[in-house]
Amino acid sequence: MKAPYQIIKRPIITEKSMEMLDEHKYTFEVDKNANKPEIKKAVEAIFEGVKVKSVRTMNYKGKKVRTRYGYGKRADWKKAIVELTEDSQAIEYFDGL
Repeated sequence: MKAPYQIIKRPIITEKSMEMLDEHKYTFEVDKNANKPEIKKAVEAIFEGVKVKSVRTMNYKGKKVRTRYGYGKRADWKKAIVELTEDSQAIEYFDGL
């Protein structure tokens, strides 16, 4: 199994993800090959006092882009929406935003 910081790459901060904070849902970019149990364990390991209720994942294909030398493609990536239990602590990273 990979280290938790290799699974969770970065938080995704958008208007929609900020609205979901009221429902105890947090959005992260994760490793493409990570599965739901690995994501759950990584979030609970990185953020102390957090209990994960469910994990939803989405795979995104990279867009085709035109470059100076022809056509290329952005990297494929994976997004995870992590829902916390009601008795769980909030993730402090998102509190100041």
